[in-house]
Amino acid sequence: MPELETTSPPPNLSAQLPKLVPRKRGSVKREPRSAPPPPTPALPPPPDLVNHAYTVPSRRILSPADHELFLKSPTCTLVIAFVFGVSDSVRDRPISSLKGSELTPTVKTIIQIIAEVEKVLERCPPEDTGSRFGNPIFWTFLDEIEKALPSWHAQLGLTDTQQIAEISTYLHNAFGNKRRIDYGSGHELNFFLWLLCLNRLALLPSQTFPALALAVLPAYLRLMRRIQGAYYLEPAGSHGVWGLDDYQFLPFLFGASQLLHHAYITPKAIHNALVLEEESKDFLYLDQVAYVNSVKNVDGLRWHSPMLDDISASKSWGKIEAGMKKMFVAEILQKLPVMQHFLFGSLIPAVEGMSREGEFGLEGEEEEEDGGEVRVFTDEGGKRHVHASKGWGDCCGIRVPAAVGAEGEERKMGGGQRLRRVPFD
Repeated sequence: MPELETTSPPPNLSAQLPKLVPRKRGSVKREPRSAPPPPTPALPPPPDLVNHAYTVPSRRILSPADHELFLKSPTCTLVIAFVFGVSDSVRDRPISSLKGSELTPTVKTIIQIIAEVEKVLERCPPEDTGSRFGNPIFWTFLDEIEKALPSWHAQLGLTDTQQIAEISTYLHNAFGNKRRIDYGSGHELNFFLWLLCLNRLALLPSQTFPALALAVLPAYLRLMRRIQGAYYLEPAGSHGVWGLDDYQFLPFLFGASQLLHHAYITPKAIHNALVLEEESKDFLYLDQVAYVNSVKNVDGLRWHSPMLDDISASKSWGKIEAGMKKMFVAEILQKLPVMQHFLFGSLIPAVEGMSREGEFGLEGEEEEEDGGEVRVFTDEGGKRHVHASKGWGDCCGIRVPAAVGAEGEERKMGGGQRLRRVPFD
């Protein structure tokens, strides 16, 4: 018999295979959580004013080093504590919730002073220049305001001339810049610095804070809209307040606080014309959005106020309130071009070591032709440019007028002739 062939066992291939090594997972990059909003510091008690020496406020932030000193100073904390304290005091409170008992004599006097400013406006009607840019009668208006300041502060019970000179400087700077005929968030801040000075004099204790947001601020906003419309004030800065609004900021901060836990008004409601019409009388945020819509020459927030449009996608008013607080610190207090116009006196003091205007031979704020730095350069074509920090130089064409100026001139034409549209400033 033939021998049977024996089959060799299959080779053990396991030894020849490379060992399986678990694949290392790369570290997953997670989106950083947004930083929490700055907290509301405790507001210091009013200072002891016995033998207090008052001084006329002046600019002290004249360099980056001065700015750094300010940001670390008790004065910076004081400003944040006051503004945020007023904002926190109106959480979940519509304007209609304000009771008559919350309108103290000082608050009523402040509202009366705002009404007196409106009377000055009526006595200084603008000239019909046919221009959409600043009206020169604004200079006369501010001169009349300056003359009336002592008597208005006397209504508040203030008699010390040096005290009045210091405090009234902030109110005088709350209506716009005389030389540039513009207005912006820095002037709005001056109005609240005036209120802060009255707080330092113990005339506006914390119990009055809701009235400041729900009665005084609305009166000031109505006044400023009339002034902007009458004199065609340009936005201070080339494009307004970061796309929020050409002029104001605080209505959005206080307004978000008002709507914090509202039962049915969501951030997207700012696109609903019916909600704006019915609820704007009670909520600052909605009122300001409605006003912005009314003066723009194009329809739709996404076109004329893209940042407001983006913010409306937020999940809650809490997110918006937190963002507004961060913006106040980052885009006002931490921005040198804004803070170089901040005024320091004795009640809102500068820090030791900060510069003085006299050391640099600088003119007063109202005497300067324009604010910020001036950049001079030659482009690739050999053309020389001189650009101020605000807007374009004459070398690059005319400035873009404020939307209120364009809307006002169109209204004068009775709708029969339309101006070239200005989508946003």
